[in-house]
Amino acid sequence: MRIALLSDIHSNLEALTRALEVIDAQGVDDIVCLGDTVGYGANPNECLDVVRARCSIVLLGNHDAAAIDLSVASHFTMNAQLSALWTTGVLADHHKAYLKTLPQAKARGELLFSHASPFEPEEWHYVISEFDTREAFSAFAERLCFIGHSHIPVIFSERGKTSAIAPSGKFIINVGSIGQPRDGNPNLSFGMFDTESGVYQNIRLGYDIDAAAEKIRKAGLPRTLADRLFQGI
Repeated sequence: MRIALLSDIHSNLEALTRALEVIDAQGVDDIVCLGDTVGYGANPNECLDVVRARCSIVLLGNHDAAAIDLSVASHFTMNAQLSALWTTGVLADHHKAYLKTLPQAKARGELLFSHASPFEPEEWHYVISEFDTREAFSAFAERLCFIGHSHIPVIFSERGKTSAIAPSGKFIINVGSIGQPRDGNPNLSFGMFDTESGVYQNIRLGYDIDAAAEKIRKAGLPRTLADRLFQGI
């Protein structure tokens, strides 16, 4: 089975649409969304429409949680708080009800899907460095844990960063962000995993950033949220 792993779409319909074009062209068997479908961008309802229709598993990210409970945004940056306030104002009631049903992590066989670190997932810990992985690896029994949250694609083994998944051992794989990459590369990022071969790929694709950014500006959201898309930060 080939699984596409999406995360941190952040209401960026242009990026999501482009990713799904490639996913469909490659005949992927399943799609999992690791959370943060909304926040920052201008199309939260449209992105949720797509994700609900296309993904077999959808997780709750911290920005999804903030869209239904603004107290979650109390520790966000000012721009993120303004985005959360705007998002909760435009989000349809049926989508708010749906977000309330979502888990923060979900296991399937030897795979664990989690928005943030599997260690205390309700606290939304980041996994960015080898130091962060110490508690994360101790928190799950599955062989592979797929995450998002930091918007930075990376693979960790229990010995540190690595470029690929080995046939044995435990790994944490951050698939990066569809809608707001932060590794200096503005191209959208998602993961592709083949359960039979054990091969994982990080996919990077260009998309219509101009259109996504213009929607953010027209919505009255902070201009920084549009500008950062061009820089991948």
